[in-house]
Amino acid sequence: MGQSDLTQLAPPRPSSVDLKLFPPARTSVAVAAEDVEIPAVHDAVAEVRVIPDPILSSVRVSVVIPTLNEADNLRHVFERMPTEVFEIILVDGNSTDGTVEAARRFWPSVIVITQIGRGKGNALTCGFWAATGDVIVMLDGDGSTDPAEIPRFVAALLSGADFAKGSRFIAGGGSSDITTLRRIGNWSLAKVVNYIWGGQYSDLCYGYNAFWRRCLPFVTPDCEGFEVETLMNIRAARAGLRVHEVPSFEHERHHGTSNLDARRDGMRVLRTICAERVRP
Repeated sequence: MGQSDLTQLAPPRPSSVDLKLFPPARTSVAVAAEDVEIPAVHDAVAEVRVIPDPILSSVRVSVVIPTLNEADNLRHVFERMPTEVFEIILVDGNSTDGTVEAARRFWPSVIVITQIGRGKGNALTCGFWAATGDVIVMLDGDGSTDPAEIPRFVAALLSGADFAKGSRFIAGGGSSDITTLRRIGNWSLAKVVNYIWGGQYSDLCYGYNAFWRRCLPFVTPDCEGFEVETLMNIRAARAGLRVHEVPSFEHERHHGTSNLDARRDGMRVLRTICAERVRP
């Protein structure tokens, strides 16, 4: 399937009239961490399988995981995955380390597709349009985002949010991976976005988010790199979607080296903000 084929599958971007279908509220409402219990981390896969959750049983949840050579990390991802998720879509960027085989071993029903372009943004877009659930959750394949937190995000959506945004910087959130430089850059860029679009984001560049599938035409990214989270957050604010922030803890990746570069990707985020500012 080529890029043009995927474009034909996607519905057109909504008009300004269509945006009135969603509440215009801009205020971010935090979902308390203690509202949803997160199981502790253990070593054995059999011991950490998440207890069935009634929240996830009430809605079909599609989890989209972009991967590129994450075979050694997927065990940590799937052992924390709630059993009630409707489907898991792994979007692979032509891994050479057995990522696809590992995914099928840990979660036999996983849906595997190969991305048609390059980069995290393109992979997520491919996965979003392949999802068939009512709710779409975007999750990293390196183990840094905890699948056991998914009920928090779904609870925020069921309570009235259109877009549930993970935050490391509100009560109940945190990170064992972020550097001081990235923290300062994230804070500064969030201030710019909040000023331009009237949002109240506390964490602009974190990639753990969930949203109703009906909102996909509003937030679909058309970028390749790590600026994808910023782009989606900006478009959610531009569309007037109701955004609830959810506390989330970011862990260090278990194996391998991240492709994230604070200065390079920070400039990509800044260019994305400028481009969205002038986009009609």
